[in-house]
Amino acid sequence: MKLPRRKFLKLAAGTAALPVVSRIARAQAYPSRPVRIIVGYPPGGATDAIARLIAQQLSERLGQQFIVDNRPGSGGNIGAETVVRSQPDGYTLLLIFSGNAINATFYDKLGFNFIRDIAAVASIARSPFVMEVHPSVPVKTVPEFIAHAKANPGKVRMASNGNGTTAHVTGELFKLMTGVDMLHVPYRGPEPALADLLVGKAQVRFGIPLESMEYIKTGKLSVLAVTTAARSEMMPNIPTVGEFVPDYEASAFFGIGAPKNAPAETIQMLNKVINEVLADPEMKARIADMGDTVLPGSPADFGRLIAAETEKWGKVIRSANIKAE
Repeated sequence: MKLPRRKFLKLAAGTAALPVVSRIARAQAYPSRPVRIIVGYPPGGATDAIARLIAQQLSERLGQQFIVDNRPGSGGNIGAETVVRSQPDGYTLLLIFSGNAINATFYDKLGFNFIRDIAAVASIARSPFVMEVHPSVPVKTVPEFIAHAKANPGKVRMASNGNGTTAHVTGELFKLMTGVDMLHVPYRGPEPALADLLVGKAQVRFGIPLESMEYIKTGKLSVLAVTTAARSEMMPNIPTVGEFVPDYEASAFFGIGAPKNAPAETIQMLNKVINEVLADPEMKARIADMGDTVLPGSPADFGRLIAAETEKWGKVIRSANIKAE
């Protein structure tokens, strides 16, 4: 039986719209159950704090629980591999940290390729490092510190959160660009590194502000500079390292990733909601209180950032001949 032209066109239009409707329905259905955000670091640190802040906001806005699941170990690689091996359905996400970009070169044999196997969803924030020294170090500025370190080669002890961590490579970049010879002393995390810095067993450390802000405020540690290209809004009177060492820049970044092949509509929806969260003045203020700056953008923007940071820190690791223990 031949259909009337008007009815045929109506049916054809409805059929053509089915893929679009089904895509929209799938996007609207997500999330239909709790979502895990894997953090490759222990509770209590900067990555954990950012993850919990975003998880709370996503839970409130999307009506499902976003649960932070800490999987520490191997410098964040255990958490990353957990996500790489998970179902690419959007229900297992990764809190991406700049350490993931460093690990791509630092570890010779990884069971995954971070750039290939993790899809960038949304950047969240960028954090400066602070160049902090024990008050017994007789310097007040970065040039004075450089002069002091050059006058005492190998005697200035640089504490870090561990071999190959963001704090370590940030210090190594400083050494490469200034020509100073400092003794790197790796610790198992920020707490023991700070403990030895506070009693003067170490003289300098590059760290995320959140980790040591209470000691900075009470004068137990002195801050010479921040490591970002621009001064920190939280510490506008503190100069940047780059004001004395041209082109020096280092920072930590945080964001959300998913397994490759995660649904594109889910990635776009999460990106949209996270950017809405970052535009909220209250959220901006809370992230600023951590010493960070919000970093909105598209999935493609975040992917380019990850690739650029991977290349940058790869060069530092090779130049400084940094090896995993």
